[in-house]
Amino acid sequence: MTDLNTLTLAAARDGLRKGDFTSSDLTEACLTSISGAGKLNAFVHDTSEQAREQAKAADARIAAGDAPNMCGLPIGVKDVFATKGQPTQAASYILDGFKPEYESTITSKLFGAGAVMLGKLNMDEFAMGSSNENSVYGPAINPWKVDDRDLTPGGSSGGSAAAVAADLCLAATGTDTGGSIRQPAAFTGTVGIKPTYGRCSRWGVVAYASSLDQAGPMTKTVRDAAIMLEAMAGHDAKDSTSADLAVPDFEAMITGDIKGKKIGIPKEYRIDGIPDEIAKLWDDGAAMLRDAGAEVVDVTLPHTQYALPAYYVIAPAEASSNLARYDGVRYGHRAKIGAGDGIDDMYEKTRAEGFGREVQRRIMIGTYVLSAGFYDAYYNRARKVRTLIKRDFEQVFATGVDAILAPTTPSAAFGIGEVTGKDPVEMYLNDVFTVTLNLAGLPGISVPTGLSSTGLPLGLQLIGRPWEEGDLLNIAHSLEQSAGFVSKPGKWW
Repeated sequence: MTDLNTLTLAAARDGLRKGDFTSSDLTEACLTSISGAGKLNAFVHDTSEQAREQAKAADARIAAGDAPNMCGLPIGVKDVFATKGQPTQAASYILDGFKPEYESTITSKLFGAGAVMLGKLNMDEFAMGSSNENSVYGPAINPWKVDDRDLTPGGSSGGSAAAVAADLCLAATGTDTGGSIRQPAAFTGTVGIKPTYGRCSRWGVVAYASSLDQAGPMTKTVRDAAIMLEAMAGHDAKDSTSADLAVPDFEAMITGDIKGKKIGIPKEYRIDGIPDEIAKLWDDGAAMLRDAGAEVVDVTLPHTQYALPAYYVIAPAEASSNLARYDGVRYGHRAKIGAGDGIDDMYEKTRAEGFGREVQRRIMIGTYVLSAGFYDAYYNRARKVRTLIKRDFEQVFATGVDAILAPTTPSAAFGIGEVTGKDPVEMYLNDVFTVTLNLAGLPGISVPTGLSSTGLPLGLQLIGRPWEEGDLLNIAHSLEQSAGFVSKPGKWW
């Protein structure tokens, strides 16, 4: 088989168990596809030597009958996860040359389950962006193409989304602070789940906004998301926000039966100017769930309109605090300083050289909203709004609603350079449907459900109750089956 890289995690796992092929075969197929996909700029650090060693070890485990679900499966890892002895830059010049002496909890869990790391994936610098254009490596490119433009794969997990959509790997890790797993999944016709805040450890993940960041899988199918999430999830004593809860067998919870489930449609998400094709996709998704036996009801989330401004106060505030540690003293890039320069000059020059424009913008906004005289007016007020948004969801779920259906993005993928460089707020509006979940700490999954009028993938997201990812995955699986999305990008790269 020469097209092993096109397999899903589930199909590859089953093939490995049957002995149809080896992890080494799978890994070589993926490495070959990566080597021919330079135009996509998805993989930015090569870990092929480590991958071959991991594949060999996985084959030995499978032969010995000691094989967890992820054993032998080749994946990509977003450049925000610390990987021992391998470059970890968070797509920033300020971390140039940094190779951690430790492994993030998520990658430790995946490697412990036998997963194979093919390489590190492109992203927006420090996970700040919705288009993967804020990267020291240059933008990742969406494998979907409908004209002569290069399209964004979304952000910040753009490299992860592009790699999965182009079959460069079987799945990838992502992180989601305001939609950075779900929006790229929607733009590339893949599945992305942001678990409940605290379900997956943040230890060893380069921090953007600590109360919002959450890791999750990006996969080809909902079943694959369940398989990979189970391997990633679990309590971690090294992360004080990690929940000490048992991790269920998410795959076993996918039955496809959603009869009697109650699905909410939030009226506040029908924003002015929503494109007709997005509105139709949403209506069609609701009809699919209704036909599968679910009850579809209208719900209200009255504080939704304040979510985006609250998010863009809280996230930069936390970022300005988290990014203060990058000073050129202990690791990463250090600016050259003149004979008369002091330590303050070194800090200033290093940070000016090391951080990109979008990161600088968010640090400045964050520092401003935390400063004396503005703290109450901006940061404290945003925290109060966050509480109200969380309460909105609690009240909806208290009425017996099992999940909420909404669009993932307000549009299909746009061209590289079409939004960046204009008003940054226009780019921030890409997060209008996704940030509420991060503010409320809820799980959400984006499922590809249709194509735009120009032939680009569109996604719908389901928002679940806290800690009920299994139920959410089952409803998402039903939507996936009903939508029957099987389109793939034509190979041009």
